[in-house]
Formats: sequence, structure tokens, C-alpha cells
Amino acid sequence: MDFTLVQKDSKSKARAGELTTDHGTVQTPIFMPVGTVASVKGVHQRELRDEIDPDIILGNTYHLFLRPKTGILQEAGGLHKFMNWDRPILTDSGGYQVYSLSDNRKIKEEGVRFKSHIDGSRHLFTPENVMEIQRTIGADIIMAFDECTPYPCDYQYAKRSMHMTHRWLDRCINHLEKLPYTYDYSQSFFPIVQGSTYKDLRKQSAEYIASVEAEGNAIGGLSVGEPAEEMYEMAELVCDILPEDKPRYLMGVGTPINILENIALGVDMFDCVMPTRNARNGMLFTAHGTINIKNKKWENDFSPIDEMGITFVDTEYSKAYLRHLFAANEYLGKQIATIHNLGFYLWLVRTARERILAGDFLEWKTKMVGQMDKRL
Repeated sequence: MDFTLVQKDSKSKARAGELTTDHGTVQTPIFMPVGTVASVKGVHQRELRDEIDPDIILGNTYHLFLRPKTGILQEAGGLHKFMNWDRPILTDSGGYQVYSLSDNRKIKEEGVRFKSHIDGSRHLFTPENVMEIQRTIGADIIMAFDECTPYPCDYQYAKRSMHMTHRWLDRCINHLEKLPYTYDYSQSFFPIVQGSTYKDLRKQSAEYIASVEAEGNAIGGLSVGEPAEEMYEMAELVCDILPEDKPRYLMGVGTPINILENIALGVDMFDCVMPTRNARNGMLFTAHGTINIKNKKWENDFSPIDEMGITFVDTEYSKAYLRHLFAANEYLGKQIATIHNLGFYLWLVRTARERILAGDFLEWKTKMVGQMDKRL
């Protein structure tokens, strides 16, 4: 993987970059649609490619390990071939899913023992076997195995967890050195900064992660319930420490406003289930604020879903029609809303990149944050 820093914004810490993998080039800043189980929920790969047009998507190690299982993926020739997606893919390591299974898992130095949410079967994730699983899944970018701490989090717990995440990182790196690539392309490895919302821990973790000199770096353990201002404070602190010539990935973030604010702090890559999950519940993101399409006020509004027309659904259907589909519990409504939201998120990061290159990112960002912080 190669990463080139194309331009830095003069009035903020925003950056435009270019990340090249064996499956294609990713222009940053970028948002990665979440394809948890080898599928971005409710969207055909053709729509994903032709309408939403992301440079890279995300897959989930925990879910793919349980279903369809790594044996099927290997037989298919890896995740790209299995799901017919020829652009870059990033897989998370399962650390966040393990965190979210708090009632069904035990964390020890060895790794994490957990019960499947599907059938209750018991499994063990270790730094070593998670590297093996991600080799077999075959994403272009793979993540270190870490523990994502909850919020709020006791200082001593956060400190112990951070040090264990660092020890697990060393084990990931040692094991990866012995593992050949499973397929005929290379994989890049990103470690993850932890430390909850404690400045001294975040600083210590960022310095440790930077010292590893990986091809890119991630920031984990944010967007887990902490106030947005704390997220921004931690992200800025970490970005100031992580190397400038490597991509920075803020995991699991967030709202359109969160994304713009974190781009301004020096983050390059994002993923979040929010555009797809909120779409399925009838919330649409737009450049002028959010729409709850289920509200009665849209019942006889025959204007286009979004006159910006980012994707075909925006001008092909009216707000009244989309509201009707949700009222009738018709699957098509969720699909339309999902395509709209993902298209908007990709438009947002691509326009941010254009504004960084043009030199007026900060003014545009300030205007957009004000516009989007409304309910329509």
C-alpha cells in the first residue's frame, strides 16, 4: 500500500490524500460503507458501484467468521470474489463486536472467549487467529486485535486495557510476519490507538502505535457514547502524534457533522452504520438537515427526495411516495433511503476533498455544519 499526502489545508488540519492498494486507489478523506456480512444492507453491488461509488468498503471479521465461515470464503477465493466486489475492502478485527457482546464474552490475556449471537456456540479470538482469519477473508487493509473500552470507563481499567491492546498488537505483528498472503495480492495492517477519554492514556497509546511504523493507523474506542466534544479532543490529540505520512482511520464515526469536524482535525478515513441503520428507520441526511420521512408533514409533499440529485433515487421518487412506502412497511422504502444516505455521505467527503484542494475547506465546513444541524 502507498499513501501520498496531496494537500494540507492552510486554515485547519484537514488533508487530501491518495491511498493505493492492489484493488485500486482510495482518495481521502473517504467514508467506507459498512458491509458487515459481505453485503451493504439493502444495496446491490451494482447500485453500490454505479450510484454510491465508494472507493472502499468495510467487512466485519466477527460476522464473516461466524457466517459464511472462513472455509467458504477461502473456497470462493476471498471476500472480493465471494461478493463480486473488485475495489478495496477493509476488515475490522472483531474487537468492537466483542465489546458489544458484554454479556457473552470473557476477556483474558490469551484473548477473548465468546458465545456466538447466532447459535450460542463458543469461540476464542486471539491476536494470532484473528490475523489468520483476516488473511483468509482477504481484505486489502486488516486491523489489529484490540479491546474497545466502554464509556464511561474507569481510569485503571482503561489503562490496563490499553496496555493489553499494545501487547496484543505485538503478538499480531509477530504472527503476521510468519503468515504468507492467502491470495495473489498484498494486505496492509493498521494498529489501533486506545485509551478511552483520558489524555495521558491517549497520548501514550498514540506514541506506542506510531512507534510500530505500520502502513496506516486507526483510532478506536470513540463514538461509544462520549460527548462529541470529548471525541474531537481525543481525535485531535492523537492526530497530532500519529505520523503525517500515514493514513489515519477513525473507527465507527459518525454523523455527517462528526465527519466534517474530524476531517478538520486531520482524520482521513471513516466508517459507520449510521447512514444505513438510520435509513432503515426513515431518517434521511441532507445538506440542509435531517428528514424523518415517517412524519405526516411529508404525506402530500410531491417534491423530489433531494433536489441535489446525488443518486438516482433522489429525483426519481418523491417524499410523499417514500413516506407511503415506510407507512406500508414496504422493503423498497428502506432500500431507497439507504441509497440516498450512502450517496450523501460519499458526496460529503468528496466535496470536503475538493474544498481542501481548492483552499476553502474551513469556510465550507463551517457553513455545512450550520446547515446540517437542523431537523427539517
